[in-house]
Amino acid sequence: MAVATETVAPSRAGISAGVVALLAVAIFINYVDRGNLATAAPLMKDELHLTGSQIGLLFSAFYWTYIPSQILAGWLAERISAYRTLALGVAIWALATAATGLAAGFGVLIALRLILGVGESAAFPCSSKLLARHLPPQKLGVANGAIATGLALGPAFGTFAGGMLMAQLGWRAIFLTFGLASLLWLVPWLKATREVTLRGEETGHGSEPSFRELLSRRELWGACLGHFSSNYAFYFVISWLPLYLVKWRGFTVPEMATLAGVIYLVYAASAQVTGWLADFWMEKGASANRVRKTAIIASHAGLALAMFGCAFGNMAVCMGSLFLAGVSFGPGSANVFAIGQTLAGPRAAGKWVGVQNCLGNISGIVGPLITGFVIDRTGDFFWAFAAACAITLVGILAWGVIIPRVAPLAWPQHT
Repeated sequence: MAVATETVAPSRAGISAGVVALLAVAIFINYVDRGNLATAAPLMKDELHLTGSQIGLLFSAFYWTYIPSQILAGWLAERISAYRTLALGVAIWALATAATGLAAGFGVLIALRLILGVGESAAFPCSSKLLARHLPPQKLGVANGAIATGLALGPAFGTFAGGMLMAQLGWRAIFLTFGLASLLWLVPWLKATREVTLRGEETGHGSEPSFRELLSRRELWGACLGHFSSNYAFYFVISWLPLYLVKWRGFTVPEMATLAGVIYLVYAASAQVTGWLADFWMEKGASANRVRKTAIIASHAGLALAMFGCAFGNMAVCMGSLFLAGVSFGPGSANVFAIGQTLAGPRAAGKWVGVQNCLGNISGIVGPLITGFVIDRTGDFFWAFAAACAITLVGILAWGVIIPRVAPLAWPQHT
């Protein structure tokens, strides 16, 4: 029998700084490996004779498995532990990345992108489960800021280092080098988490809310729509920025790598600073609702302005707008998961973020396809940036209105 009551949260014993750092590094690796395709796209397009629509299809294919696998990853994080699930995911995606460097045709590339999506789906449900279980709401900003920093530095490093490596050794070297290097993360992770994994402290005990209970909450649907909106602009930039700068703005590959890398560094700094400011503000007495909503809405407003500037501005305005996008990604990334972790609480965070990241990442499928189609038909990025601007504005409604209040939800207690 399920009774709707406020339940006492499980004890938050804390989580070591080393484990948080390794979570941030895992997200860093996650975005290096998924972003390699965007960096390599200019050379892959020529060598393999790919059309713009085929490039868009490769970007999109990753999300065909990444999205539904979020649900499985969230369930596994509750059942067999977030620690084990994340380790398995990293091993799968690292091997898929390395194998991409050996691919000889479009069909093989599609298959490897599908496998990559399965592996990478473990990252956010597992990290959110661990943070929500061990940290109170007023400490989630810094931890999520660290993870968002890894998210931002991944594309920065991948674009810069990958671009330089590609200029010297070709596009295949990117995938082989980064994929094999990703496997090394498993060594410190298994060592740092061996004791708690053996104790089985992170496995579920049948007390978490069901998926049906999660889907009955309007807050989850608001978070999913808001996540979709913010992800659309982010994936648009991370997927198409290298090709845009090289093919439409006339940058060389090293120039593209440098500019894109700097933009992602701005993003990383913004995520860390805004995550710290959010926690500081809450420690001074502000509510989670006020802090998280202010940050996430400001992020969407800044991103919409940046996309508008890229669509309508000249070269100087466009470059300034891209830097504004880097700044605006920060408060969004530092709070998008903190909001879900706060609403779900420690009992439901793994499943909640699995659903939120699943539906929110549908933008990863439709966005690249829409962009590739628009570019092939118009020969320009104008309408692609205009669409990103409009969709980003929808997020303000989602976070600000559909979610009445950012506060822990009461889940039924199952007996």
